[in-house]
Amino acid sequence: MKNLILKSSLILFVFAGTLISCGNDDEDNNNSTNQTSADQTTAIAQNGTWRITYFFDTDTDETSDFAGINFTFNSDGSVNASGNGMLQDGTWSVSDNSGNSSNDDDGNSTSDDDFNLFFPVPESSIFEDLNDDWDFVSVSETKIALTDVSGGNGGTDFLTFEKN
Repeated sequence: MKNLILKSSLILFVFAGTLISCGNDDEDNNNSTNQTSADQTTAIAQNGTWRITYFFDTDTDETSDFAGINFTFNSDGSVNASGNGMLQDGTWSVSDNSGNSSNDDDGNSTSDDDFNLFFPVPESSIFEDLNDDWDFVSVSETKIALTDVSGGNGGTDFLTFEKN
């Protein structure tokens, strides 16, 4: 009888311990994981030069506007675009906006990293179309795919950089 009570108590303690150790703490780790993702993406962008292999602006493929132009994303937050007789400097960053629901473009505040790109140019410049807080579609060592839903006309833009 004592043996049965002892075994039952042991099973109860193990079961209770399992229930206590299982909790919904995933949200506590999302910001840390998301910042790691932002840091990794920053490091990838800073490694080498990049070219635009796809740029779709609302309803028009404008990829050819950037043919022969290379982009260098520097660690000081500057970006240099050069090629085809053009030289344009701007700024860039990858920001982790997971804790700021006002910047949540896709409705998923736990993964809302933004690729911020800004060139101080007039509206007539091809680089002006790149100015935005782009959302990530995918990131690899050789490709960064971005998207943005325009606040003005509601159109969707796509921008893809591939490593040279």
